[in-house]
Formats: sequence, structure tokens, C-alpha cells
Amino acid sequence: MSIKRFLSGIILFPIFAVILIFGNKYLVDVFISIIAIMSLHEFYKAFKGKANPIQWIGYITAGLISFIHVISGEYVLPGITLLIVANILALFTQVVVTEMKRNIDDIAISLFGVCYIVFFLAFAPLIRDSMENGKILIWYVFFAAWGTDIFAYLIGKNLGKHKFTSLSPNKSIEGCLGGILGSILFVMGYTVICNSIWNMEISYLYAFGVSVFLSILSQIGDLAASSVKRHCGIKDYSNLIPGHGGILDRIDSVIFILPFAYFLLSVI
Repeated sequence: MSIKRFLSGIILFPIFAVILIFGNKYLVDVFISIIAIMSLHEFYKAFKGKANPIQWIGYITAGLISFIHVISGEYVLPGITLLIVANILALFTQVVVTEMKRNIDDIAISLFGVCYIVFFLAFAPLIRDSMENGKILIWYVFFAAWGTDIFAYLIGKNLGKHKFTSLSPNKSIEGCLGGILGSILFVMGYTVICNSIWNMEISYLYAFGVSVFLSILSQIGDLAASSVKRHCGIKDYSNLIPGHGGILDRIDSVIFILPFAYFLLSVI
């Protein structure tokens, strides 16, 4: 791990943690919206020369995360569905009014970016502020992702011998299994804290299953991002964060976890 990567993590994590722990729901909504806009910008920029995404529609949709708690909770998920339909309508309308200056590839990349980044990220404020004990449960997402990343890196680097996929040549089967182990350790440790300090009475067996499932999703998310970058011929989405790449490079695994975590954690 480079010194730049370490220092960037030390600086950014406290800011991130303070907002999630102490910020009210509207501040968190705005924070997630900004992250979504920046990530979407990196995503669209990656396709330069391959497609011409209709970016303004995506940015407006990402900005709407800021208002996710302004409307009543029972209308949030139907609202997200309506936004997907509205995006498709707006994208095809753009094609019509510009007389085919944009094509189906542009529409596909534009809509995929919105679904993959904006709508997936929207589940973060939903978990934190719309779910009972959400401020506690939201950390399951990050501990699963962080445990996976840390152990996959350490075990893969030191014990990895069998390559896992050509999408990411540095990944090994040992590293992937290590990632699952790391998620289990982090999530189970956090469950002990939840039950002993906050009297949550979370089933350890259920938490174990969640840790394994979220770890697998986290690694799929990482590989999905790698497939996009390989298609676009880039190493990182940007160089915004020294030693880490772009915003999207840091949250690609978390993005994949969020929607599934929302439904898994709602059972707790």
C-alpha cells in the first residue's frame, strides 16, 4: 500500500464517518447526491471516444437524491421506478429533437450510468434514514465491503497462486476466499458490538449469511467496474484521490451491495 493511498484514506475516512454518524438526513441526502454526480461524471467521461452520453439527464437525476426524504416514505420506491421510466422517455426525446445526433449507444450508456450509479446509491440514505436503526445498520454495508477489500488484498498478495479471472489479472481464488473471510470477521465483530452495546438482538447466523452474500456481491461489483474500465481502456476512472483513483474507483463494490443490503437489513 502506497503512502499516498494510506494518507488519502486517513484524511477522507473521518469526513465520511462524521457526515454519516452526525449529519441529519437532509445533509446525508445532499452528500450522497454529490457523490452520485461526481461518480456519474467519471463514468460518462470514461466512455469518451466510444459514446456520447446525454449527461445532463443523468446529473439532474443524481441531484434528485437530495430530495429523497422530502417525500413520504411510502412513495420513495415507486418514485424511483417512475424516475427510471422518466429517464427513458427523456433520453429518447433527446434523440428525436436532435434528429438522431445521438444514437442508441449514447442512450444505453446514459441510462446504464443512472441505473448503476444513481439508483443504486439512492439506497444508502434509504437504509440510514428510512429504516429502523438505520444509522447502525448502514455500517454493515461498509464493514462487509471493507473487510472484503482488505483481506482480499492481503491474502491475495501473500498467498494468491491461482488466477481467478482475466478481467482483473491481480485477483486470485485465494484472495476472493480471503475477502469472504474478511467480511465474515468484520460483520460478525460488528454484530457483537450491536448486540452488546445497543441491545439489537441480531441473529448471528443471519449476520453470517449476510456477510458471505454481501462479500460475494462486493467482489462482483469490483469486477464489474474492472470490465467497464477495460472496455474503455483506462486504469482508473480519474486521479481525484491520490493513490485511490476516482470516487467511483473507491465505491464500486459498495454500490453493488446497497440495493441488496436494503432488503436484507430490513429483515433485522
